[in-house]
Amino acid sequence: MGGALLNVITVAIGSLLGLFVGNRLPERIQQAVMIALGLTTLVIGISNAMTSGNIIIPLVSVVVGVIIGELLNIEALLERFGGWLRDRFARGDESSDEANERARFINGFVTASLIFCVGPLTLVGSIQDGMGLPGGFQQIAIKSALDFFAAMAFAASLGLGVFFSIITVILVQGGLSLAGMAAGSIMTQPMINEMTAVGGILILGIGLILLDVKKVRVANFLPALLIAPIIVAAAAALGINVYPL
Repeated sequence: MGGALLNVITVAIGSLLGLFVGNRLPERIQQAVMIALGLTTLVIGISNAMTSGNIIIPLVSVVVGVIIGELLNIEALLERFGGWLRDRFARGDESSDEANERARFINGFVTASLIFCVGPLTLVGSIQDGMGLPGGFQQIAIKSALDFFAAMAFAASLGLGVFFSIITVILVQGGLSLAGMAAGSIMTQPMINEMTAVGGILILGIGLILLDVKKVRVANFLPALLIAPIIVAAAAALGINVYPL
């Protein structure tokens, strides 16, 4: 859990610094920062997606995963939680447009939560950290440094909702660390690779949101992260070679 706590601290500090700086930046600079974040996010997503050994696995995982996610409407649940946080802890002043402020808070919370919790360093690092492997904490430390600067940039543009993404970080990364303690050795490298590839596709969706190209309900794709390693494990158990020569 040490890695998860470190990441929470860096995201919290980065967010607070971003909130302090953000109000002092002209709107055109805030928009330029969002474009820079969106473009960088697309590059990260493509890089992660390329880790797949067979693109059919991420394809099936994403299609099945989003059907499950849409039926459960995970995005709406996350938005309602973000809205509750906003109403509970971040009431706007009387001069602000309450509806716009609420939407901005929710957008910042959901976007930051997904960015900080979907990716190879989160998945692999947290599991290995839970297993007590030295490389696990090292990966989370690297991720924490990256998230510190990302949190500053996001908070400057998206506001206070980014700070409250620390709740999602501790729940997701803490949960993965506990899973690593219990069953991390079950995860093979192919399973991790395909999960990372699916995560890359989800990150591409976040990039489209940041660039204001398409409002993708990325949270509804989250079940795909679980389906990908299950497909790899099932294929291995059945003796099916899912990787082309």
